[in-house]
Amino acid sequence: MEKKCFEAGEKAPDFSLNDQNEKEFKLSDFKGKWVLLSFHPLAWTGVCAKQMQSLEDNWKEFGELNMVAVGINVDSIPSKKAWAENLGIKHTRFLSDFWPHGKVAKLYRLFREEEGFSDRANIIINENQEIEFVRIYELGELPDINEVLTFLREGD
Repeated sequence: MEKKCFEAGEKAPDFSLNDQNEKEFKLSDFKGKWVLLSFHPLAWTGVCAKQMQSLEDNWKEFGELNMVAVGINVDSIPSKKAWAENLGIKHTRFLSDFWPHGKVAKLYRLFREEEGFSDRANIIINENQEIEFVRIYELGELPDINEVLTFLREGD
C-alpha cells in the first residue's frame, strides 16, 4: 500500500506557490517560523469557508506564537482572490495549487486523484522545516483550530 501523507519528524518538502494576490509563498523563506498548511478541497464551499475564516480569526494569535497560517487548494488565483474578498479575508494567504494541478497536494501525498482535489488536512511545520503535526479530516469535517493552537501553546 502506498504511504499516505507524511509523519511527524520528517523534513517538510519545500515548495513555491502564488497566493490570491499573485505574491510568491516559498516554504523555505519561512525557516525560523512555524507554518500551518491548511489544505482544503474547494473554494466557495461551506466547510472550506469556515476553515479559512478560522485561520483569519486567529491570525493575530498565530503571529504571537511565531506561526504563519496559509490555506492551500487547487483553485485558480482569480477564484481565490474573489473568494478571499467575499469572505472578508485581509491577512490570511490563500495559496493556489492550480497548475500544475495539485502539485503541492501531491508532494504532501494529499491529492485525491478521483476527485481532482486535496484531502482536508492541517500540517504544522516547525522552525527547522520539519513536520510536527499531521491531521487529515473527513471531507465534511471542519478542522478544530483550537487543536492547532493547543499544540503550539503546549510545544513551548
